[in-house]
Amino acid sequence: MSVELLMNVTPSETRVAYIEDGILQEIHVDRESRRGIVGNIYKGKIIRILPGMQAAFVDIGLEKAAFLHASDIMPYTECVSDKEQFQVKDISELVRQGQDLMVQVVKDPIGTKGARLTTDITLPSRYLVFMPGLNSAHVATSQRIESEEERARLKEIVEKYITEEGGFIVRTAAEGANQHELEQDVAFLSRLWKKIQARMSRPVSKNLLYGELDLSQRILRDFVGDPIERILVDSKQTFDLLSEFTQEFMPEVTSKLVHYKANSPIFDLHDIENEIQRALERKVKLKSGGYLIIDQTEAMTTIDINTGAFVGHRNLEETIFNTNIEATIAIARQLRLRNLGGIVIIDFIDMQEAHHRERVLQSLQESLSKDRAKTSVNHFSALGLVEMTRKRTRESIEHILCEECPACHGRGMVKSVETVCNEILREIVRVHKAHRSEYFLVYASTAVAKALTVDESHALAEVELFVGKRVEVKLDPLYVQEQYDVVLM
Repeated sequence: MSVELLMNVTPSETRVAYIEDGILQEIHVDRESRRGIVGNIYKGKIIRILPGMQAAFVDIGLEKAAFLHASDIMPYTECVSDKEQFQVKDISELVRQGQDLMVQVVKDPIGTKGARLTTDITLPSRYLVFMPGLNSAHVATSQRIESEEERARLKEIVEKYITEEGGFIVRTAAEGANQHELEQDVAFLSRLWKKIQARMSRPVSKNLLYGELDLSQRILRDFVGDPIERILVDSKQTFDLLSEFTQEFMPEVTSKLVHYKANSPIFDLHDIENEIQRALERKVKLKSGGYLIIDQTEAMTTIDINTGAFVGHRNLEETIFNTNIEATIAIARQLRLRNLGGIVIIDFIDMQEAHHRERVLQSLQESLSKDRAKTSVNHFSALGLVEMTRKRTRESIEHILCEECPACHGRGMVKSVETVCNEILREIVRVHKAHRSEYFLVYASTAVAKALTVDESHALAEVELFVGKRVEVKLDPLYVQEQYDVVLM
């Protein structure tokens, strides 16, 4: 598998494309005006406690108050000896109103929701993740390191550096790392934690204690374990910054950095701009002629599969099965590309054969195995739907690049011309009964004005006869289809 990273940097925006075998799989966008805050550590103040929700609102200096659930407060559990299990303590026992505490953002503000917080602080470096606190004074290793011997070796090395300050998680990228490299990470994280603690002691109620790396550095840190062949950067300033960053933290990556100097835009490679545009459309075409319809809502994302122009070669069941198999690969890619998270409902085309349904589920899970975000897939429901979840930590590409339509206000539909014409005619009658006038002047969009004077002219004439007044229609090209005004003259 060939992997490339393409970085397009402008003063206001950084975009990173993750390419596998020449195909865009992920797109990451970071805008200066809307930089993500996941991973940032703040000194926050509890401003409101909601016992009924087992949560508190925390002021961390952002426009919206952040949300902290009782299960995200450390230590948050108490032992119930008679049942031999743990349960979450009451929120009122864990925090009090006006209290200052150190919190870390685990989810960016999305839509109308504020950021999601935790007091379970984690500090990532190249090979390790530092977990402050006595309860975390142990070493855990990534499950993606398959070799038991390697996991044991890494654990043995890192255990030497456990103190009362906290413990570590050994990341996947640490596979094959030597003791000196791990020691460097431990030293770096120790210095960083001391700086954060010093900032926390300042007498400031709202303060950013630690800010995550910018997108270009964060991508290199998180993708260091991937088989990346080259990293193209079209900004000399960012290229120099990344060169310095990699020489200090990941020297084996430095040689893969390439300053892109060609005249054509870097995203013209692999047709990335058009791929991004297609990722914003509802309809996704499959090579066979079938297609997906993807609808993103506040509560969930729904994906519908259709055979479309694909008629198959043998029989209907085989045609449906082949379309569904092809769809699983496309769905896994679209979830990564669009960064869709939360609940996802997939409506595969109904299959009669039980083994076909099992193979489709298996194909979906295999396709999702490359996804860095955690996914969970359930079996087919009684209605033939597949329910799955994908961990969401930042906004989807649609929410980053798009905004609500001013014409339909997010409904995705506008009233038909005929409906608006009928509304105008009713409004004329209503105004006539409430006010006196010589005649009426109607301002409407081009399509509605044309319909009133041509297709609906007979209905307009009947209204004029009913109210006994002349109605003059004028078009305003700046009006959207649902917009109109009835003016008394």
